[in-house]
Amino acid sequence: MTVRKGWVVATAAVGAGVAFMMALVVGVYVVGGNITNGVGGATRSLAKGAVPTAYQTLVQKWGNLCAAINPALLAAQLYQESGFNPRAQSAAAAQGIAQFIPGTWATHGVDGDGDGDRDVWDPNDAIPSAASYDCQLASYVKTVPGDATRNMLAAYNAGPDAVIRYGGVPPYKETQNYVKTITTLEESFAAPVSRVDPSKQAAGAIYYAQKKLGTPYLWGGNGTADQGGRFDCSGLTKAAYESVGITLPRVANDQYNAGPHPKRSELLPGDLVFFSTDPGNSRAIHHVGMYVGGGYMINAPYTGAVIRFDPIDTAEYFGATRVTEDGAKALPATV
Repeated sequence: MTVRKGWVVATAAVGAGVAFMMALVVGVYVVGGNITNGVGGATRSLAKGAVPTAYQTLVQKWGNLCAAINPALLAAQLYQESGFNPRAQSAAAAQGIAQFIPGTWATHGVDGDGDGDRDVWDPNDAIPSAASYDCQLASYVKTVPGDATRNMLAAYNAGPDAVIRYGGVPPYKETQNYVKTITTLEESFAAPVSRVDPSKQAAGAIYYAQKKLGTPYLWGGNGTADQGGRFDCSGLTKAAYESVGITLPRVANDQYNAGPHPKRSELLPGDLVFFSTDPGNSRAIHHVGMYVGGGYMINAPYTGAVIRFDPIDTAEYFGATRVTEDGAKALPATV
């Protein structure tokens, strides 16, 4: 959804191997079930590689422009708007990485890099402008009761007059959904400051994936009958989580943003683990598997192989995501 268009009103393993892995899953969840501290804190740094390297410094700097925003929140907005594509353009003429429409840019665009121009297509101008725009909105509604960030996001979507009139986030479904979407996506761009809560649906997703051990790999495979029940890497993880009621995007690099990112030392069974040749850019992720414990994952590795257990600690290990239902729902339909 573009919101800068204007205000909105209304290898196979079987037998003993599977038994061992299931025992490991249960054991880890006995411990993991006692982890209750979520992510919190107003000052938030970016998760490793969540923002493409070219924009990390900009987002980290300008995401601290005022108290109502933070780098992870700014990153979530840019991802929702354009998927970090500086050449994005919508049917409604919203332009650039931050999707400003011409009228809004004329009023709120800033010369972020000090080169003498304001270029909506230049992230060095557009990202500072997005942060500046957020902070101006926050200043308009600063006297409104409630959470300053939520009120700012509501003003971004519905206009500050609506926020002032209703004394907070107005009762517009689209606005309420937008506030929830961005604050949820924020978790997938923030470096956790404490342990990430275990996923309630992970055990069911693992159970589904384990039943597919030994199935041949198929590029683009979704496990359908016409494909002989075969999968590729992200097709398997998508189907596994779909079996427990969570709909993930189809490709691996989009699945990375379906929840917060636990550290390697904090992985739990069911976490998605990702691999990339570029350690600084989640958009370059090319493979995903599902962690099962003990340093292993279930994955559909490549053509000619079968769904199997493989170690995760390779040179291309990028990071992990703890899938949440809200995190998956917050992802844009297309990136």
